Amino acid sequence: MIAVTDDDRTYDVVIVGAGFAGGILAKELVSDGHSVLILEAGEDHGKTWETYRSYLDQYYLSLTKTPNSPYPNLPTLPSPSVLDITAVHGTEPDTNGYFVQRGPLPFGSNYLMAYGGTSLHWLGTSLRMLPADFEMQSRFGLGVDWPFKYEDLKSDYERAEWEIGVSADAEEQTPKALGIKTSGPNDNRGYFARDYDYPMHSIPSSYVDNFFARADGMPIEIGEDAGDTVHLKVSHTPQGRNSTPRRPKAARKILVGGEPQEQFRPRGSTGPFAFMGQRCEGNSSCIPICPIQAKYNAMKTLEDAKYTGKHRMKTITQAVASKVELGANGRVSGIVYKKYPFPGVPQYELRRARGKQYVLAGGAVENVTLALASDICRSSGELGRNLMDHPYMMTWGSAPEPVGPFRGPGSTSSYANFRDGTFRDKTAAFRLEIGNWGWKFAAGAPNSDVERLVEQENLYGKALRDKLYHDVQRQVRIGTLVEQLPRATNRVTIDPAYRTPMGEFRPVISYDLDDYSRAGLAASYDTCAQIFQRLGIRNHTAYNPSDAGYFTYEGRGYTFFGAGHLVGTHRIGTDKHNSVTNDKMRAWDHENLWLVGAGSMPTIATSNPTLTLSAMAYRAARAIKTAVRKGGAA
Repeated sequence: MIAVTDDDRTYDVVIVGAGFAGGILAKELVSDGHSVLILEAGEDHGKTWETYRSYLDQYYLSLTKTPNSPYPNLPTLPSPSVLDITAVHGTEPDTNGYFVQRGPLPFGSNYLMAYGGTSLHWLGTSLRMLPADFEMQSRFGLGVDWPFKYEDLKSDYERAEWEIGVSADAEEQTPKALGIKTSGPNDNRGYFARDYDYPMHSIPSSYVDNFFARADGMPIEIGEDAGDTVHLKVSHTPQGRNSTPRRPKAARKILVGGEPQEQFRPRGSTGPFAFMGQRCEGNSSCIPICPIQAKYNAMKTLEDAKYTGKHRMKTITQAVASKVELGANGRVSGIVYKKYPFPGVPQYELRRARGKQYVLAGGAVENVTLALASDICRSSGELGRNLMDHPYMMTWGSAPEPVGPFRGPGSTSSYANFRDGTFRDKTAAFRLEIGNWGWKFAAGAPNSDVERLVEQENLYGKALRDKLYHDVQRQVRIGTLVEQLPRATNRVTIDPAYRTPMGEFRPVISYDLDDYSRAGLAASYDTCAQIFQRLGIRNHTAYNPSDAGYFTYEGRGYTFFGAGHLVGTHRIGTDKHNSVTNDKMRAWDHENLWLVGAGSMPTIATSNPTLTLSAMAYRAARAIKTAVRKGGAA
């Protein structure tokens, strides 16, 4: 048995995970004078410009451009890969990848265990939730209500938007401006605080966006009530990437959390760009890596925290948190971690980190896997349950004219009309993301086009080039992101039979789509088909029964993918019987333990979860500061 060696320092706060939540918490805590230790299981991806360049090179040389392709997939520390997603058959689980999939449908999302976490490969979409999303049970009799309302998170949304550096214009982002027929009469009132605006102006619309905007005003009926007819409108999508910084007017300072702000300072995270972020150049590789670091990643916040905290902050990478230890009265007394010196080699030293407060900020699946392995947070029976994602479905076709795909960020605009409405009592809400990268995700373009034209149409030379240009320049794609309801049977568990080479538990996932989400996907397909017809787009969409995510609804077949939006598993709530933590993310069972991140969200709605989990990290940070000062619970 390997002996455990105690670290030589006790910190105010020990944080597991150096991603979105971990970075914000660290920066907030060290800025308040507290000492922080961060334990990160992965390597120092991109901490220097040289290593960041090496990951760019790996991406360029990768034959398959997946979200994790620039980054090492260590056998000792595997990250889930979209290439490992296969259909689940029979009663035996699928063990093809890092996840152990029990089905009946595959959970198709992934994440990255690294310094900076999944922020290294996210798209940058930074949407706020809507007021109705916090009140699903009260308004529609479905799911659960959050223990607080949209208004209670509004100032934290502001801080998150300025930390990430979101490019958008507030006047364009109210529910009314987006063309959403809200389910509540006052949902537009005060959606943004007075005198607030985003730190940077909107990313310009793409040519593809403007093409789809020709359908603006088109009526679409959704649901059974005639009052659910909406009129289409293409709207800018708030994005966590640098555009033109917004200069506050002298007579009207921008207020963030009630405090006046100066002009936003774009920043990078490594090497010569550490304090000078580049503006988006449209490199078209946002997923999985931005060559110039115009897109936000958590290393930017971690770099700020290191600079601000000086000796108060320490980060240990290649440190796999293995067990949360308990002492008297159910309080956490330490976290045992495996410090490995050589990536890919299952050799390690067992060490113990000690602090006054402890935070699990490793993501919805990893937080729960560690908690289950440590036999903690058990009183509610909710730990690991209510796993959610945005089932992602695509429709694609050929426009009647060239539209200039494969340029700029993956998506710059969307149809947000269907994010709320009275129809949500029966049909899931959804958002239609307009894609800028043609059929890349949908059908493997343009590589698959070359193969088709050469092998099936026997083209070569100028004829091949002309036909390829003609076809690819007309490719359009819409992606649907549909909401899921929390379900106890969609869950993460562990099984001693499934472990990594380092001896850690692999997540065992049970997952399915209920009829609510399936109805939303079907409605979204019908909507896309109407848009295609209006714009003269030839529909090429094809769903194959052999697809891993193939399902049927009311006699028709569809294929969905994971969106990479892992939500639920340790939700907040009003008491220890219906949730894992309180509304500030402190565990009900352990007064000095906090579970922070998207796993804390009770519902997923239609907004990508990054901005909301970041806002919730600010909410948790205030409570953790109070707990540290008091020496106990907040």
